[in-house]
Amino acid sequence: MTEPAAPGTHVVVGDDSDRWRFEAHIGSQLAGVLSYADDEETGERTLQHTVVGEAFGGHGVGSALAAFAIAEAREAGRRIVPQCTFVQRWLEKHPEQADVVAHPYKPSTA
Repeated sequence: MTEPAAPGTHVVVGDDSDRWRFEAHIGSQLAGVLSYADDEETGERTLQHTVVGEAFGGHGVGSALAAFAIAEAREAGRRIVPQCTFVQRWLEKHPEQADVVAHPYKPSTA
């Protein structure tokens, strides 16, 4: 799936399920990742952490990862738990995507 990014830049996002993460590439270079964990009992996917390479900041990589994760969840009938603060902020800017959120992330108090 290709997501629009900064003018002239194409971010290609895919799921590397063996590593439990979505990967964004610009050209042949890995530009960023969004890690996740699945709860088999509830069917929820926790979006844990987004990392964008320093050279790729400002190119829409994080937004492409968040949009892909939400679209993938919607297509699979899965609900997400946004642990990642980047994804939380992205969802605030895209309230139309809130129906995919299972519940706000609450850290465990173990």
